[in-house]
Amino acid sequence: MKTYVQVGLGGRHRMFRQALTGRHFEWARLKAVCDSNPGRLAIAKSQAEEEGGVPVAAYEAADFERMLADIKPDCVIVTTPDWTHDDYIVRALEAGCDVLTEKPLTIDAARLQRIIDTQRKTGGVVTVTFNYRFTPPRTQLKELLEAGTIGEVTGITFDWNLDRRHGADYFRRWHREKKKSGGLEVHKSTHHFDLVNWWLGSVPETVYATGGRRFYKPDTAERMGLSGRAPRCRDCRVNNCGFRLDMNEIENLKRLYLDCEEHDGYFRDRCVFAADIDIEDTYRVQAQYRNGAVLNYTLVAFAAWEGYAITFYGTEGTLTHSYVENSTINGANLAVRRAEQVKTTLSRFGEELQAIEVWKGKGEHGGGDPLMLDMLFDPASAAEDRWRRLADFRAGGWSILTGIAANRSLIEKAPVTVADLVNGLEVPPDLQPAAGGKP
Repeated sequence: MKTYVQVGLGGRHRMFRQALTGRHFEWARLKAVCDSNPGRLAIAKSQAEEEGGVPVAAYEAADFERMLADIKPDCVIVTTPDWTHDDYIVRALEAGCDVLTEKPLTIDAARLQRIIDTQRKTGGVVTVTFNYRFTPPRTQLKELLEAGTIGEVTGITFDWNLDRRHGADYFRRWHREKKKSGGLEVHKSTHHFDLVNWWLGSVPETVYATGGRRFYKPDTAERMGLSGRAPRCRDCRVNNCGFRLDMNEIENLKRLYLDCEEHDGYFRDRCVFAADIDIEDTYRVQAQYRNGAVLNYTLVAFAAWEGYAITFYGTEGTLTHSYVENSTINGANLAVRRAEQVKTTLSRFGEELQAIEVWKGKGEHGGGDPLMLDMLFDPASAAEDRWRRLADFRAGGWSILTGIAANRSLIEKAPVTVADLVNGLEVPPDLQPAAGGKP
């Protein structure tokens, strides 16, 4: 049996905790939880023990090393805020543990270099949980591309829409400070840049970005008639704001954040139109890949619909894929509102347009989470995976390097050479062409 501890007990920790206390309890055991907030620490300990029926130790963040010494876990699960990932990853590796971390791996080049150097020194295994690779429709795209369905891929257009429910939520939380999240270019787009790297079997060479904060800013609120706003929703008297978040109405947010804010002063419901927000809500990234392919990627965080549209251009045809997703609020555990809409079409030169029957799955994130958790925690499911979906720190590093380069490009207003950002980051097998494949 493999033993685990988990540090960071906010909105995203539940998925991993419940996998260890439920479906994978027989062969993967959660032994301890750790957090800087005593309230969330007590909640996680109680829930883990209720779910698994066995004692789970609880440690405050200041006692992280003591937890590792006491428990001697095989692996540390890191689900802390983004800017702290590198610290816990490095400390876990130096203690002789493997690491399983939520995306993004980290937020900037200096922190990434620290992880690269420590992994080289310790030899520990660092896994980054890219659940998007495991969603059946996105895995299907990998299958089609590697089969050479459209020949050699020469270019991709990729447009990602966050609507005014999901997108706005990043501007309420700590993510709105670039020094804590790397901006959406790193925190959110790490998923998308990883998919492109994985689909292409290649990594970016140069990146150029444009963008800014176009919607979530004070003058937008004034134009909408939202004058007299308070720093946070709980204290705000503007009754006609469609962006208001009442944590009293969402049980999980109330329990994890509103009821626990007395311990650390973290407010989960800050105004999305505040002047001090410094992340972009609109940006475009152009990237040139080692294999010659080019990427045009756009993210908008205030769109009318949630989801994305992708077109792959190949030497023998075109593959298009669109996905209308359910909108959400992070950590709210809200019920799915409607069926998602997925469409994939293939156009080959000289042939009729073909609608592809899309692979389907069940569970969160389009069925990706259950498949990923099985491969992470169940030895029987961790067999050879022809799509190479598990990602290590190298894939995690390459995914954020696109966003890190984009952030630098926004400042310098010039293309950025990715290889100049860090030293010693190898390209893993999952980001290289498959044997016999033609991505």
